Parts: sequence; structure tokens; C-alpha cells
Amino acid sequence: MQLLLLNGPNLGILGRREPEIYGTDTLADIETFVRGEVAVRGWEVVSVQRESEGELIETLHGRWDTVGAIVNPGALMIAGWSLRDALAAYPRPWIEVHLSNVWARESFRHESVLAPVADGAIVGLGSLGYRLAARALMALVPE
Repeated sequence: MQLLLLNGPNLGILGRREPEIYGTDTLADIETFVRGEVAVRGWEVVSVQRESEGELIETLHGRWDTVGAIVNPGALMIAGWSLRDALAAYPRPWIEVHLSNVWARESFRHESVLAPVADGAIVGLGSLGYRLAARALMALVPE
């Protein structure tokens, strides 16, 4: 069984990008953390990071065989309507994750068009949020 770890624009440069906001963990670090969490269920992690909404949608459409997904859409949370539709159609549970507390930042970041179709959302806890999302998915997916 596989868990989809889907990351959107600008998340490939984590660790170097505004570490005072996003922390110093890299995307590779986060992948390792998530793998460690889900190993107890025997799940593998399929990690995909793309800079464009269309590529994220194509990935999602091709991964309906996964047990669930952890999704950090980056700024696509604000106006990623096509991604929202793809996630609404995704037949497995998924958790939206954001490293920073989006409500403590600029007002344009205060609403996610994706969150209403997510099974849950975790914001503001840095890379720990991904670990917590993995734990939540393990609770949501029957053994």
C-alpha cells in the first residue's frame, strides 16, 4: 500500500526558502519523517512535488490506488479551483497541510478553496504537521 505525499509550487526549495517562515527542514527531510510514521502500517510513500497545478492534477488522477494523501498545495490553496475539483474526486481520505500558520500571515492567505473537501487540515506546526497528517490518515484508513 502506498501513501501519496503531494507538494505544490515552491515546496521543492524548502530548507532554503524563507526559513524564518517555513523552517529549515527540506522536502527530503519531510519525506523521511512521513516514511517513518507510516512504516508501522507497512505503507510506502510516493512523494511528488510539482510547480504547476496541471501536473499536480495529473499526478492525483494517476494515484487513485493510494490509501490516502497528504497535500500541501502551497499558494494553490488560494485559487486552485481545478486542483480542488481533482481532490474532491479523489476517492481516498486526504489531509491539507501548511507549514506556516496561514491565519497569522497576509489576509489573502486566510481562505483555502481546498479545505472544504479535505478530511482535515493542519497548519502552522512546521514539518511536524506532515507527521500529524500521516498519523491522522492511519487512523482514518482501516487496517
